[in-house]
Amino acid sequence: MTGTPPPYVPGHGLLAGRTAVVTAAAGAGIGGATARRLLEEGARVLLSDAHARRLKESETELAAEFGADRVAALPCDVTDETQVAALFDRAEETHGRLDIVVNNAGLGGTADLVDMTDEQWDKVLDVTLGGTFRCTRAALRRMKAAGAGGVVVNNASVIGWRAQKGQSHYAAAKAGVMALTRCAALEAAAYGVRVNAVSPSLAMHPHLAKVTTPELLEELTSREAFGRYAEPWEVANVIVFLASGYASYLTGEVLSVSSQHP
Repeated sequence: MTGTPPPYVPGHGLLAGRTAVVTAAAGAGIGGATARRLLEEGARVLLSDAHARRLKESETELAAEFGADRVAALPCDVTDETQVAALFDRAEETHGRLDIVVNNAGLGGTADLVDMTDEQWDKVLDVTLGGTFRCTRAALRRMKAAGAGGVVVNNASVIGWRAQKGQSHYAAAKAGVMALTRCAALEAAAYGVRVNAVSPSLAMHPHLAKVTTPELLEELTSREAFGRYAEPWEVANVIVFLASGYASYLTGEVLSVSSQHP
C-alpha cells in the first residue's frame, strides 16, 4: 500500500560463511541496517565508524544477538589512510578473509555555492568521495592478492543525478562515487571482483530528522512514487542482493533505490 512500509523480510542465508566490512555502521541509518541484514543472511561482519562510543554500543548489541564470533568492530576515520589499512588488516586477521565491503561513510551539509567555504567543500569531498576511494582501493588490493573474488558495494545517492539547492559539494561527491564505481568495476572484473553502488533517495533515521527541516522532508517525500521515505533496511536489502550470488553478473551498476533516477 502506498505510504505504508512492507513487512520486514527475514534472512535466507544468502551470505553464509562470508566476511564483510561495513563503514559508518553505528547507529540507526543505512550502515547499521546493512550490518544487521548481512548478519541475518549469515555473514561475519566487521563494523566500523568514526564514532567510537556508538560503534561500541552497536557491536555489543549485535554480538549479543548474533554471537561474538560473528561480530567485531574497529573505529575508523575514512579520511586517514593508516586507519583504513588497519581496518582491512583487522578483517583478515579476525576472520581470515575478506569477501564483501560496503562503503557507507559519507558527510553532507547545506550551503549555497556563493557562501560555501573551501573547508566545507573539502571536508564533504574527502569523507564521501575520498573515503570511498581509500576503502575501495584497500579492498581491491587485498581481494586481488587473495584471488578469491569479492564484492564492493558503494553508497551513492540520487543527488548524484539530480540537482538540489545547497548541495553542490554533496552532489559532486556522490556523482564521483558513481563514476568511481563504474571505473573500478572494469578494472576489478579481471580478478573476479564485482563493484556496484546503491543510490538511495530519502531513507529516514533519527540523525536525518534532526538536521532536516520538516518542510524539506515533506517536499522530498512528495517526490517519491510510494509517497513515503524508505526504511534503512529497504536500502540494506538491495545491498544484500548486490553482495549475494544473485547478482553474480552485475558489475559497474548504480541501482536507484527510489523512483528518482535519470
